[in-house]
Amino acid sequence: MEDQPPITFYRLQGCPYCERVARKLREYDLEYRSRFVEAMHSERDAVKRVSGVRTVPVIVDENTGVTMAESANIAEYLDRTYGEEGIDRGERESAPEARRTDGGET
Repeated sequence: MEDQPPITFYRLQGCPYCERVARKLREYDLEYRSRFVEAMHSERDAVKRVSGVRTVPVIVDENTGVTMAESANIAEYLDRTYGEEGIDRGERESAPEARRTDGGET
C-alpha cells in the first residue's frame, strides 16, 4: 500500500479560493491529497472534524502539524514554510517526485 501524501487539502469543486491554494501547492511541487467536500455547509462533517470549521479551503500539513483554513492564510503559510525562505529547496528537490492524489469522501 502506498503512503499517503503529507498534506491533505479539503476543497470544493469550482471554488476560486480553493483554486488559489491548489496553484500554490503546485507552485512548490508539494505532494498532497485532495478531499472534496459536500456543497452544502451543513454536510461538511469531515472538514469540521479536522479544522473546527465547515468552510473551505482547509489544509492539514503533517510535515509541520498545522491545520489551517482561509485561502489567504494558507497561501501565506505555504510561502513562509515552503518558499525560498522556508524549507531548504535542496532537500525537497532530492525527495521523490511530488504528485497529487485526488479522492472523494468515502
